[in-house]
Amino acid sequence: MNPFFLQCITTDGIELSHAEQVTQLCEAGAKWIQLRMKIAAPHLVERTARKILPVCRDHDVLLIINDQFQVALETGAGGVHLGKTDIPWAEARSMAGPEMVIGGTVNSLADARDALASRSLDYVGVGPFRQTKTKENLAPVLERPKLEEILHFLYDLPKVVIGGVTPADLPGIADLGADGVAVSSGLVNGHILAANLKAYLNAWPVESSGPTSRSPISES
Repeated sequence: MNPFFLQCITTDGIELSHAEQVTQLCEAGAKWIQLRMKIAAPHLVERTARKILPVCRDHDVLLIINDQFQVALETGAGGVHLGKTDIPWAEARSMAGPEMVIGGTVNSLADARDALASRSLDYVGVGPFRQTKTKENLAPVLERPKLEEILHFLYDLPKVVIGGVTPADLPGIADLGADGVAVSSGLVNGHILAANLKAYLNAWPVESSGPTSRSPISES
């Protein structure tokens, strides 16, 4: 099984700090973590990133920084995930060079066209799959036909589905053509991160290996 099908996203507003969430996820077997501190100032994101990077490296975990491109550059994180209001994807690639993993947000077919045209992304997060409380200003939920259309349009660009995804959803998401999922609230329910992570890891279809093309996230 390739655990890179699952991007684990940290969550604001719970008893566990972001550093504690990352540590528990690393110890439980996560291999791909996004540090998402939506309400924190950049210097606090940087401080947390520097604290958790040694933990991630000790566990061979790829750490992605949400939104904060400069923080990702300055800390030497493995990558950055950029939304549509962040630094343009092509500009980020030009500044970062080929080694940094860069992901982008896709909420529509138009976004998917832009993602392919940029020739700058290693993966995209496609959604939202359903309503979720972990992100403000959520884009409209993608109905199954539209989600499938977008996933097929993106072809071999690795794509993970995001937005309220549960373990029970994973076989159907794989059938739609996704390479994986990105999960936040589902991992911290009940503060039992290890058990929740295991449920997601076990739910992905064995025949679906996760992202395998055009991206360093495929190697584990």
